[in-house]
Amino acid sequence: MQNDINIKNRRASFDYEFLEEYTAGIMLTGTEIKSIRAGKAGLVDSYCYFHNGELWIKGMYVAEYKLGTYYNHIERRERKLLLQKKELVKLERKTKESGLTIVPVRLFLNEKGFAKLRIALARGKKEYDKRESLKQKDAKREMDRYMKK
Repeated sequence: MQNDINIKNRRASFDYEFLEEYTAGIMLTGTEIKSIRAGKAGLVDSYCYFHNGELWIKGMYVAEYKLGTYYNHIERRERKLLLQKKELVKLERKTKESGLTIVPVRLFLNEKGFAKLRIALARGKKEYDKRESLKQKDAKREMDRYMKK
């Protein structure tokens, strides 16, 4: 079974510097997983936060399933993320002490067909860091262009 669902948060790599990455499971309802399998999801403007020792994602968009009746889900509801206890404790400690944040990077389906979310412990980039990233990207693009000729 080929899983080609790979929804990325492109804005996150521009705004944040990733320090550590984790793979988390997501608690979903039946119509949500069907929409994700159809590729109807987005991570724009979504973020993760802790509440009562649990990690939640807010702002993740999952479109309503077109064949779902009154069992359909709310598009931008908060969803619980599933990690091991020691990972949760480590992430919560790091976000509280050093001003780091947790951002969703990529939504994908694993080999078993379960939806997984790649999250990163990140530090926000300053404006000059963003300009430097753009310069490096442009330079790489120019080098690739000359190499193809």
